[in-house]
Amino acid sequence: MSDDEREEKELDLTSPEVVTKYKSAAEIVNKALQLVLSECKPKAKIVDLCEKGDAFIKEQTGNMYKNVKKKIERGVAFPTCISVNNTVCHFSPLASDETVVEEGDILKIDMGCHIDGFIAVVGHTHVLHNGPVTGRAADVIAAANTAAEVALRLVRPGKKMLFRPVKSWHEDARMNSDVTEAIQKVAAAYDCKIVEGVLSHQMKQFVIDGNKVVLSVSNPDTRVDEAEFEENEVYSIDIVTSTGDGKPKLLDEKQTTIYKRAVDKSYNLKMKASRFIFSEISQKFPIMPFTARDLEEKRARLGLVECVNHELLQPYPVLHEKPGDLVAHIKFTVLLMPNGSDRVTSHSLQELQPTKSTENEPEIKAWLALPTKTKKKGGGKKKKGKKGDKVEEASQAEPMEG
Repeated sequence: MSDDEREEKELDLTSPEVVTKYKSAAEIVNKALQLVLSECKPKAKIVDLCEKGDAFIKEQTGNMYKNVKKKIERGVAFPTCISVNNTVCHFSPLASDETVVEEGDILKIDMGCHIDGFIAVVGHTHVLHNGPVTGRAADVIAAANTAAEVALRLVRPGKKMLFRPVKSWHEDARMNSDVTEAIQKVAAAYDCKIVEGVLSHQMKQFVIDGNKVVLSVSNPDTRVDEAEFEENEVYSIDIVTSTGDGKPKLLDEKQTTIYKRAVDKSYNLKMKASRFIFSEISQKFPIMPFTARDLEEKRARLGLVECVNHELLQPYPVLHEKPGDLVAHIKFTVLLMPNGSDRVTSHSLQELQPTKSTENEPEIKAWLALPTKTKKKGGGKKKKGKKGDKVEEASQAEPMEG
């Protein structure tokens, strides 16, 4: 085995050290999410909430691996975003922004942490009020949560990511449905739509959006090669549901504040401000997505435009459904371990009282009955009350705890 092969082998889940780094990053991002949720009160400024989430991740990761000889990169893997109501994703405003959250708002919180490039991301939906969530808000959140629970059970080694939907359903739901079709069926049960354009990605060391993807919506215009999930892979499973048509629009490019360096692109920037900003980005954020808040704001406004126009940066646009539509988001990180799928990021939901149910959907019930762990050979006794095994109430949104 060459040195390169040995190094590659050590950088997946076959290495206990790598598993530890993923789980440490997951623990930090779960706590960061909890912190941001605790600060979500009416009239709180969204930028303040985002900054608190990022600051917590930086502080916690900064306390790790201090005394090692080789420097270990660690910190924010995806800036904290809080997207409200019909806003779908990526809202993480600049310091000068005065937008606040209000009583009754549906908040979608999205964030990521990494240790040595091993990334854990989480997305969660919370309604800013006391008491159970009811009506269409409950429907759209239950749809996202149930779809996430189904995806967790279908993302498993040997399972194909993409193939043509089958014409008939059989007893073995695992073999005759793909994740894309399954989550769309779940959303439809709640009279909701899966939002188009959202991809679930494989993640690798320092790679937040790997080439192996799961489409959220089947689309003949989107070319994705067929592939299989494999043991020791890591995925970010990203589910976004809407009471609208699920076809979000970019309304204002000026709202975009999150970018990622396109490492395969080069261009001779003309403007001095652009060169300054690009140099700062290359030093501070060579690989991971970042927020323009972390740059010198006046120069950033000028310089980012030229960098984006020449594809040196990949923007993460703020997308919107129509006013009045409600959008929910659940994202989690799953490790495909030899003994099954290990969901390492999540947060418990508020009590939901949806108007719709999956009670009369046998296919969905069959998916939810699938285990997330594989049984050990030899038929040992099943432990009672293991977290995540009871899924009958998944449609009532009791997610596995991370």
